[in-house]
Amino acid sequence: MFHILVADDDKNTRLLFKAVLERGGYTVSTAVNGEEALAVLDDTHVDLVVLDIMMPKMDGYEFTRLLREGDNNLPILMVSAKQLPADKHKGFLVGTDDYMTKPIDEAEMLYRIKALLRRAKIATERRIVIGDVVLDYDAMTVKKGDTVQELPQKEFLLLYKLLSYPGKIFTRIQLMDEIWGSQSNTGWETVTVHIGRLRKRFEGFEEFEIESVRGLGYKAVKRV
Repeated sequence: MFHILVADDDKNTRLLFKAVLERGGYTVSTAVNGEEALAVLDDTHVDLVVLDIMMPKMDGYEFTRLLREGDNNLPILMVSAKQLPADKHKGFLVGTDDYMTKPIDEAEMLYRIKALLRRAKIATERRIVIGDVVLDYDAMTVKKGDTVQELPQKEFLLLYKLLSYPGKIFTRIQLMDEIWGSQSNTGWETVTVHIGRLRKRFEGFEEFEIESVRGLGYKAVKRV
């Protein structure tokens, strides 16, 4: 069972989030500020932090900055009444993984937490499992049953990126920048070529497919 830490100086908010998360099947600890949250992390294994920004002694920005400077990649979801773009930008700059503004939609918060935990698991294990298919980042292989395919680097990285965020649309430019690098002289057309190769390579797979989104780009769709 995943353990989530809620850090917020408002008692009613802490109680609300705790109840919502426990109904979602999570174990929950709470803290009233960043200093207390750090103390909890020293004594308890935590999988994710739901973090307010405006707290006494140590605010959410400072808490996040300290964790990231210490190479702690614990997933953080900032939930704050601060709604200005500059506030959100600051949150992402210091290292938060996601940002929601109060009042929150409880179901949406649970969806976001589930997604953050899934991405953290992928980052830690460097493997993606979809039914009988296993993508191994370190070996750059795709395995199904007893069959193992070793992919060219760019093909594998492209597939791994898409399947890390199933349902998310990526533009060709986004994929070009992330896989080939923003300084690459290669045109975005190479993304189309590599997508075509991946589709041909995995056309017999029922577990996933890569879909074109007209006028936008591509997304991976899981079928199991």
